[in-house]
Amino acid sequence: MSLLTCENVSLGYEGKTVVENLNFTVESGDYLCILGENGSGKSTLMKTLLGLKTPMSGSITLGDGLKHNEIGYLPQQTIVQRDFPASVKEIVLSGFLNHSGLRPFYNKEEKQLAKDNMKRLGIYDLRKSCYRDLSGGQQQRVLLARALCATSKMLLLDEPVAGLDPKVTIEMYELISSINKGNSSENKEPITIIMVSHDVQAALNYATKILHVSDTPEFFETKEAYLDSKIGKQFTNV
Repeated sequence: MSLLTCENVSLGYEGKTVVENLNFTVESGDYLCILGENGSGKSTLMKTLLGLKTPMSGSITLGDGLKHNEIGYLPQQTIVQRDFPASVKEIVLSGFLNHSGLRPFYNKEEKQLAKDNMKRLGIYDLRKSCYRDLSGGQQQRVLLARALCATSKMLLLDEPVAGLDPKVTIEMYELISSINKGNSSENKEPITIIMVSHDVQAALNYATKILHVSDTPEFFETKEAYLDSKIGKQFTNV
């Protein structure tokens, strides 16, 4: 079932077009990796998918009852965010804020889900720790747990391994892959992943589909087709 459909979309800012006539569809369970050079429009596309920007033309349609506030989002971190003085538990629970409206507290179900997500990502023992005292990898797990609290269907990840060392990078990719696949024995449903990345090799290792945005017509297909394409060969040196 289609969760997101992008039809003839053009994107830009301050009157400047950066992406034209973009077309792709994200099905339930997909792992879509968005590749492209700096300035190709990846971040602008991400903001548009989240409903934070309006396309210059074309349409983006959500399906299967999905709403913009039901999409989990893991943004790139800034230096200020890394120094945020809150506990791990408080940050993870904040993933429910878009759903709680004016309610000034978290309910029992939300607290349990936050607990489950912290355990799922191996950070439950850190729940009382201050976020700014954590390592970069631990902080990313906290933010991923927060994003999971916001959704049961789709996660948008913007360079989720930026600044992490190689070992932690692999661990993060494996966590994201496990979230995408779900776990029937733990009653965890598969979650659709859309990830912006510069890491072509990771895209080939983990993604099921690749969207490559550039100043030439975009490429959107399976990773196998990407390897056989002209742009894929250019960026993978095949």
